[in-house]
Amino acid sequence: MLPRPGVGAAARRALAGHHSENRGRDPEVSQRIQAIRGMNDILPDRTPVWQFIEQTVRDTVHAYGYREIRMPLLEKTELFRRSIGEVTDIVEKEMYTFEDRNGDSLTLRPEGTAGCVRAGIENGILHNRQQRLWYAGAMFRHERPQKGRYRQFHQIGVEAFGMDDPGVDAEQILMSARIWRGLGIGGAVTLELNSLGTPESRARFREDLVAHLRRHDGRLDDDSRRRLETNPLRILDSKNPDVQDVLARGPSLPDYLDPDSRQHFDSLCAVLEDAGIRYRLNPHLVRGLDYYTRTVFEWVTDRLGSQNAVCSGGRYDGLVEQLGGRPVPAVGFAMGLERLVALLEQEPAARAPSGPEVYLAHTGAAAAGHEAVRLGERLRDGIPGLRLVVNCGGGSFKAQLRRADRSGASLALVLGDDEVARGEVQVKPLRADRPQQAVRLDGIVAAVREALSGVAARDSN
Repeated sequence: MLPRPGVGAAARRALAGHHSENRGRDPEVSQRIQAIRGMNDILPDRTPVWQFIEQTVRDTVHAYGYREIRMPLLEKTELFRRSIGEVTDIVEKEMYTFEDRNGDSLTLRPEGTAGCVRAGIENGILHNRQQRLWYAGAMFRHERPQKGRYRQFHQIGVEAFGMDDPGVDAEQILMSARIWRGLGIGGAVTLELNSLGTPESRARFREDLVAHLRRHDGRLDDDSRRRLETNPLRILDSKNPDVQDVLARGPSLPDYLDPDSRQHFDSLCAVLEDAGIRYRLNPHLVRGLDYYTRTVFEWVTDRLGSQNAVCSGGRYDGLVEQLGGRPVPAVGFAMGLERLVALLEQEPAARAPSGPEVYLAHTGAAAAGHEAVRLGERLRDGIPGLRLVVNCGGGSFKAQLRRADRSGASLALVLGDDEVARGEVQVKPLRADRPQQAVRLDGIVAAVREALSGVAARDSN
């Protein structure tokens, strides 16, 4: 057999092996292409809860004066090496990095803050100006897929620049708390809070922590020993009980705070307490990125197993200068949408509406179909936000009503030749024990609005 044009020897061997393995199988099944492991489809049955989260967050951040910014998925690798840190797990093991045709090293963004800062510096919108920004989109990390951790995941991030007082730290925590209330999960999340101080005070703590851990090297696990040489503060995150016992007997980061950082943190706590925000001080909360200073916080839940953080943030006052800009104080947070979706799916009260409210069926001559399209447009104009489906693809009256029922709609509207001739439409409740009624076409908008308001009232009770 002649080789295929453009297919090398290794590829031909792989193709030959593939075909030999699949002899006797259904060719459509054997050649089916699947998604990359850890990169998941979000199907229509699940997108309403995503939309509910995204809309709730969008409305809330806009209420606080934050404006949207959109950054590329791809950035130069050096951006993340300089911002996240060379010896973090993200840079060492988890980034999707490759060379393009020009030999430039590029990386699919593993987080959003570095790209937001790069965009702010490059476009000159940070120096001597206050900016409140937010963004949403996909992030990428090549880690082992598991529940709550995916190779392509989605975040919404919030960043504020040019303000160094604790008021903006408090603003972002209050804003995130308002988001949880809007989503109906306020009782499912807990705020953890800490201060990392300045790089200088943190360096003193690091020196004493390393000395303490070396004295107890025999109780450390392999991962902690590795981090002891590279990024010892990450050992504070260890879930190993022996390591945690060693840490509990060692130096505590809050004892090393400089006076300014202590005052900043105390002021933040006072604002939160005055606003009725409950929090738990966690001296082991350090975050996994090198750029954080002073305030760090996480919203955690006990309902998602080991992947318990749904939102994390803090101050990064040195990052703008580190990436080539003039010094600008900054604070921000990011929330993981996959984890929020998983949390909301456990909360029936937080479910978002799904599917149409009205299904418009039509049978008979072409006139009924044309009138159905016109009626659908009239209803959408008259009732903004109405979720309405006009039947397409034919089908008998009975089949169309089955589609209407499966769609989850509350009402079916029925148009046939007789209804068109009389200038009427039949209104059939699908979720209530009420009779079908004929309504004049010139009164259908009011009739549908009234019927749906009755459905909403019953649902609220």
